[in-house]
Amino acid sequence: MKLLIIESAGKTEKLQAILGPNWRVAASLGHICDLPDREIGVEPPRYKPQYTLSERGRSIIGRLRSQCERVQEIYIGTDADREGEAIAWHLARELKLGRDAKRVRFSAITQEVVSQAIAAPTGIDYNLVGAQEARRVLDRLVGYIVSPVLSKMGGTTLSAGRVQSPAVALVVQREREIAAFVSTHHFHVRLDFQGKQERNTVFAEAKTVTSSWSALWAVVPDLAPEEQPYFQDRDFALKVASLDSVIVDSCEDGRRRRAPHPPLATSGMQQAASVKLQLDPEDTMRIAQRLFESGHITYHRTDNPNISADDFPQIQAVALANEWTMAPKLRQFKTSDAAQAGHPAITPTHWDVTEAGDTEDEKALYRLIRQRAIASQLGDAIYNTRTAWLSGQVSGKDVRFQGKGEQLQEPGWLKLLSDEADESNEVWEGGAPNPLPLLSAGQQLAPIGGEVLAKQTRAPKRYSKASLIEKLEVEGIGRPATYASIMSNIERRSYIAVKQQFLYPTETAYYIVDQLSKAFSFVDVAFTREVEAELDKIASGKATYLATVQACHDQLNRELATLDVGETAAPRFPCPECGSAMRRIPGKTGHFWGCSSYPACSATRPDADGHPGEKETPKDSGHACPSCGKPLLRRTKKGKEGYDFWGCAGFKDGCRTSFPNKRGKPDLSQKNKGGLHNNT
Repeated sequence: MKLLIIESAGKTEKLQAILGPNWRVAASLGHICDLPDREIGVEPPRYKPQYTLSERGRSIIGRLRSQCERVQEIYIGTDADREGEAIAWHLARELKLGRDAKRVRFSAITQEVVSQAIAAPTGIDYNLVGAQEARRVLDRLVGYIVSPVLSKMGGTTLSAGRVQSPAVALVVQREREIAAFVSTHHFHVRLDFQGKQERNTVFAEAKTVTSSWSALWAVVPDLAPEEQPYFQDRDFALKVASLDSVIVDSCEDGRRRRAPHPPLATSGMQQAASVKLQLDPEDTMRIAQRLFESGHITYHRTDNPNISADDFPQIQAVALANEWTMAPKLRQFKTSDAAQAGHPAITPTHWDVTEAGDTEDEKALYRLIRQRAIASQLGDAIYNTRTAWLSGQVSGKDVRFQGKGEQLQEPGWLKLLSDEADESNEVWEGGAPNPLPLLSAGQQLAPIGGEVLAKQTRAPKRYSKASLIEKLEVEGIGRPATYASIMSNIERRSYIAVKQQFLYPTETAYYIVDQLSKAFSFVDVAFTREVEAELDKIASGKATYLATVQACHDQLNRELATLDVGETAAPRFPCPECGSAMRRIPGKTGHFWGCSSYPACSATRPDADGHPGEKETPKDSGHACPSCGKPLLRRTKKGKEGYDFWGCAGFKDGCRTSFPNKRGKPDLSQKNKGGLHNNT
């Protein structure tokens, strides 16, 4: 009897069916141990992580030990990434399997892939374990060293993260770019022509037809330099639009090839699912996990946009059955410099299965994955093109116009992804296709009309979760397995607000980014990219865990020393009575704000969405205190220890006169000098 230990319980039934009766399959349910909850768990000079079993981990290890005693061989088949490798090492250590524990990795849960992996087990890759440890420890150092300082400065619990903070900084930077943007108004011109569409041209028709077409004024470089490509003289643009004749300088026919998109890697899947299926990145990863566990798709955490060469013949068979044109050979797509490319792109495990999954979301995501993977190996879409250059004169100055048109000749991969056919079509002002007739150089044309097109430059678009993930990937920040959790964390901590799918930084986000930027390198995308590259070097054996962690920790401490967090630092929320910092304090009925100089200063303020609110002013009864003449104020508090009475506004000056509340007014007949009336 043999035992296979995997991560997810969702895979056990499928693997048990593949392996047969001589096997048992058990799940660790993810990580069984981690750094301790309430202490940093790692100290110089060795930076050895102090792992502890979680409460759930102790229960799981107890169950697994019992199963290990009843089998002859034990295999560890956790996920084939850094996290999975770390889990495999923890399992081997806690189950006392030794450093030579049998390690197997599956890129898909199919009979063939699983059988090949079981037949050729390897050892645990300790370079990958070291890379995962370094990431975890660096995240812990940043969190435990910087977050308390940031919280002290901000007067409330704030979080700094090695990857989280740069993501927030990108959103803040974009919002500031939008706020600082000044729109430039400028002008273009469109000339319209009536032309005869001839038979047997590149835009072949069954018969000769008459149709209109357009040409646009090529402002750059004629009258606007490249460094300032905006023409702002409306009067001159009106003259250009009034031209009564132009000359054809040239007219050329050609072809344009449009290649398909690559298959989906993790970030691409999250982006495509967000745009096409309106799925949140975290939901996308959960759905993909279920598809993987059910054996429908290959491993879904990858930054490689290429499929295996072994899959090409299977795609050919699907294409032949559907009469789709294949690419002449396997397409290879460029990977980013930071990509690990440890696993192929996400693909179906059975190419001929057109639908898979139990829910509508699972089926939709499966279709998206399958269609993108198949389309990536189909033939190019080919367009017939025609480009004409026209010229004229306005007020003694030469002006040129360009007319462009194209027509899809061979759909290629667009036969499968027809919804993307219009993405690259030449569409001119007014939204109509532009069917140019066959023109001859030197031919004189008379426009049938012209229009000045008023334009204005637009501010950069706010990030959506999908576009922020794309930016993080381009900048080399984070890795496929981390993108969804980054988005979830910064939203859960209220550092961003999501409105109509766009990300807005909160006031807290501005504060965090501004404070961190004063001292710390990790908030800068370039530094974070370098750290990610260093982690990759650890994974490949080109760098060591200790040297990497020590260098980052030393830099963190140097930067921390430059930050003013002492008495001279200006508090984020100064006390309105003494100027000291206000602190957000948890109370029995929620948070409130109190002065950090307490008991010397006892000023308090209610919490208003994470900020000190205005001081609550009790309602005036309109009656004067009979003891000292100051107003009587209504004082209330809800809850089990609540009260509702009217007391003298001179309480702090020594007047303790109070009256019970009666129908919203002080009951002056029940004077209680020196005490409180608790009405229940």
